[in-house]
Amino acid sequence: MSFHKNLDGQSILSILFFYLLLSSFSTFANNYSIYLVRHAEKLNDLKNPALTVCGKARARQLASLLSQTNITHIYSTHTQRTMQTATPLANQQKIAIKNYNPKYLEQLSLKIQQQKANTLVVGHSKTTPRLVALLTKKTIAPLSEQDYQQLYQIQYIDQQVVLTIFEQPLLCRKA
Repeated sequence: MSFHKNLDGQSILSILFFYLLLSSFSTFANNYSIYLVRHAEKLNDLKNPALTVCGKARARQLASLLSQTNITHIYSTHTQRTMQTATPLANQQKIAIKNYNPKYLEQLSLKIQQQKANTLVVGHSKTTPRLVALLTKKTIAPLSEQDYQQLYQIQYIDQQVVLTIFEQPLLCRKA
C-alpha cells in the first residue's frame, strides 16, 4: 500500500495547507514596513526646542496610529523634539529609541533595510524626505517648516517597494 492511499481528503488538504504555510513563511519574513515622520510641532524660542502642546498631542496620535503595526525598531536623531515625538510609541511598545546621526542617512538606510523589520524613523524637515528617497529610489517633495502631518509608509513586499504618504488627521490651531 502506498502512503497517499492511506490519507483521506481532509488529511491531504491539511498537509497541503501546512506545506503552503511553511513555504510562504520565508516570503512573509521579507515583508516589512518602514514608517518615517518629521518631528511634531516644536517651540520656536530655543536652540534645541521641545514640542508644543500640539506637538505632544501629535506624538501621542502617532503612537495610536502605529499601535498595531508591530514596530520593533525606533530611530530618532538626538534632538529633544525628535525624541519627544518617538517617545509615546517607544513607551507603548516597550522599545528603546536608537539615535542616528542625520549626516549618515545612507548608512541608516542600509541598516534599516538589512534588519527587514517594521521600523519607525523620526527625523527633520530636510532629512525625512531624503531618507524616504534613499529607501524608495523615488523623488520626494521637500517639507516646509509648517509640514508636520506627513507619515510616510514604505512597504517591502515580495522584493517590491511601495510608498504611501498619509496625513495625520490632527489639525492644530495657533492660539
